Parts: sequence; structure tokens; C-alpha cells
Amino acid sequence: MAEPVIEMNDVSFSFGNERVLENVNLSLEGGDFFGLIGPNGGGKTTLLLLILGVLEPSHGSIRLFGKDPKETRKMAGYIPQEVSSNVTFPISVLDVVLMGLSSRRGMFHPYTGEDRKKALTVIEELHLTGLVDRHIGELSGGQRQKVLLARALVSDPEILFLDEPTASIDATGQNEIYEYLKMLNDRGTTIVLTTHNVGAISTYIKSIACVNRHFHFHPDGKLDEDDLKATFGCPVDLIAHGIPHRVLHKH
Repeated sequence: MAEPVIEMNDVSFSFGNERVLENVNLSLEGGDFFGLIGPNGGGKTTLLLLILGVLEPSHGSIRLFGKDPKETRKMAGYIPQEVSSNVTFPISVLDVVLMGLSSRRGMFHPYTGEDRKKALTVIEELHLTGLVDRHIGELSGGQRQKVLLARALVSDPEILFLDEPTASIDATGQNEIYEYLKMLNDRGTTIVLTTHNVGAISTYIKSIACVNRHFHFHPDGKLDEDDLKATFGCPVDLIAHGIPHRVLHKH
């Protein structure tokens, strides 16, 4: 059997005396489209940062591509939650996307013509060509999120982590991003994303987990009402439209 791309064994994490995650076990195969749902403050972002080696577990072990995440996270792309704190920084869309290659080039090495060609190709795929020279602060929230996606993709990551990628985007923009992620997944890129919007990912995910300190993994992509209630603290009614929709196996 192929080695899992992500493996977590009995992982717990605390901020000071506050336990955030408890006894998480996960084995995720390459090529998955994995959705992680749960309420705000439930530990979704913390889980991503643990897998990427940014945070260290209080207990347990984590492997990314079979090794310590600090050794292999260069094979991953990461998109944090959309923030507006740096939108006034004077930098163009093209420059932001090129930053995705800085870990390979080094901070003070100039980008090559091949680098620029690769960045422009990704920008075109995301329908941002007309914005190449625009200041990042002039873009809408959805456009900025696409630029961050392009920055993460320009280095050809084998796995892509996205933290609430459509939180500040309208319905049309959300659909565009999910369709693009599906295309990447069909090409072989493993997708891991967090959201608190259960219905939005019902058409796209292959496997799913609920997290709110405790972790419930469903490799078949089907949720049960007990796990939803335990995760969100109240009964959850799900209405899904489109084909396929299979978050709850009984409708």
C-alpha cells in the first residue's frame, strides 16, 4: 500500500492550559479532496498548522509525506484565511504570485524569465490576466483570494491546504474557486480545506471530518447527525442542491 500523505497518531495540542485538540488520528491518501468542518474556534486552523509543522503537538506524532512536516512542507501550498491587513502594501498581482517561488529562489535572488512565464500561466488559468499590474489593495476580496491561490500554485505543490478559502467571497466566486480546486484534484493534487459551511463542499469533497476539540473522520464523505450535533453543539439541518450531494447518507 502507498504511504499516506498525512498521518496523525494520537495528536493533542494545547495553548497553555487550554486543550484545543485531543487524540486526533488521521491517515489521508494522496489524491483526496478532504474537507474539515467545525465551528469557529474548534481547532480547524490549528490542525492545518500542526500538519505543516508550524505548531508542535503537545502529544502524538505527525508525518507529511512520511517525514517530519518541517522537512516536507516545501511540497505543500498553503492559503491562510483572507485578511486585509496588508492590502495597502505597494505590490502588484504579478509580484504577489512570484512570491510563491521565493522559497526556491531565496529572498535576494532575482526571478527568471521562466519564473515569470510560470506565474503568468497560473494567473491566466485563474482568469486574472487583466489584473497583472494592479495593486493588490485595489482588488475585491474574491480577486485577492484568487491571487493567493495563484501564489500557492505557482510552485506546483503536491498538496494544497486552504483555510476558509471562500469566507469573504460571494456565491459566484465560491463556485469558481471550488470548480478550480476540483480541476486541480482531478489532475492529482491533494486538497485539504477548512470551512464552517457544510453545504458548500458537499458536491466536491471525497472525505470529510468534523472537529471541535474532538475529531471525527469520515473517509467516505458521509456525515451522520450525531457527529454534526456533537461538533456544532446543536442539531444541524442540511439542505444540499445539485448532483452529487452525499454529506448525509439519508435525506
